[in-house]
Amino acid sequence: MINVSGLYPNQPGLHFDVEYYCTRHIPMVRQLLGPALLKLEVDQGVAGAQPGSLPPYLAVGHLYFESLDAFANAFGQHLPQISADVPNYTNSRSVIQVSEVKI
Repeated sequence: MINVSGLYPNQPGLHFDVEYYCTRHIPMVRQLLGPALLKLEVDQGVAGAQPGSLPPYLAVGHLYFESLDAFANAFGQHLPQISADVPNYTNSRSVIQVSEVKI
């Protein structure tokens, strides 16, 4: 299984509208990717490792696919539409990581 994570760094001047992300962006992504998208998770940062510290990421989105090919085939054709929606919920530039799920 492949996990594609979008991590949105938390830095001064950056914002992330988690309500828009969860109620508008994610449903659009689900519809576009269809059955290739096996599972989806959204994490909102609340703190860092030290008590009272700020989270290193405003939010993290996780998309799960059966394989790298399934991800590429589903996501690639919709990338322009998905990317065009990003300014509606954040001015943070995401860090994307593609991982193979081991456990």
